[in-house]
Amino acid sequence: MIEIKNVSKKYGNLVVLDDINISIKERAVTALIGPNGAGKSTLLGVLSKLLTPDQGEVYLDEVNINKIKPNQFAKAIAILKQTNQIQVNLTVRELVSFGRWPHSKGNLTKEDELKIDEAIKFLRLKEVENKNINQLSGGQKQRAYIAMIVAQDTKYVLLDEPLNNLDMRYSVDMMLILQDLVQKLGKTVMIVLHDINFAATFSDHIIAMKDGKIIKEGTPDEIMDKGVLDYVFDHEFCIAGVNGKKYCIYYQGEPEEAI
Repeated sequence: MIEIKNVSKKYGNLVVLDDINISIKERAVTALIGPNGAGKSTLLGVLSKLLTPDQGEVYLDEVNINKIKPNQFAKAIAILKQTNQIQVNLTVRELVSFGRWPHSKGNLTKEDELKIDEAIKFLRLKEVENKNINQLSGGQKQRAYIAMIVAQDTKYVLLDEPLNNLDMRYSVDMMLILQDLVQKLGKTVMIVLHDINFAATFSDHIIAMKDGKIIKEGTPDEIMDKGVLDYVFDHEFCIAGVNGKKYCIYYQGEPEEAI
């Protein structure tokens, strides 16, 4: 379990995380939603030790993450940031093999190769595993980066806006893959999402943030509430029920009378 206790973070006078206290639901897809500047990416950065909080602590399976050696930490938590994508001459398989670095330090064993094969197969990349990643479509490329994370074989997977620059088809495909990570591989996934309806459709748990604070957390049914979303996003929503689930319809104002 990941537990965040009294975590705060400032940049100068700007408070980006304000006394965060929360536990991450295990074996579930948890979506972080909120407007730009809410602190979502900063929270992922603190959880992954890429950022140091000004105060507070993070615990991984009841151990303070500051007491976990970097290599052991990399075997427990994997993060894919928006800036992870690189323009170099790597094949898909070479990229995925980087996920085994905490285990092999570059000297791949038979077990490493097996994990790489499993990740490539899981992300349906076998046909392109020897292609240069820069020759792939946007959806295939993002799957290759997720495959690298899968090959890392961590219990926890943190993803910062992985749907950016993906069209609808590939976005849905990516979320179905993340659900499979939980349901078939037993992973715990935490993902920053901008699309509220994607969070409602594909996540098990949602954390809504604003101004560095946790406004509300709960099931999609609990978070897809007009009062909650209107406040979090400073926008007027209409919530509609479709096939037993709640979705947002974006308010456009009253239609003007014809002249």
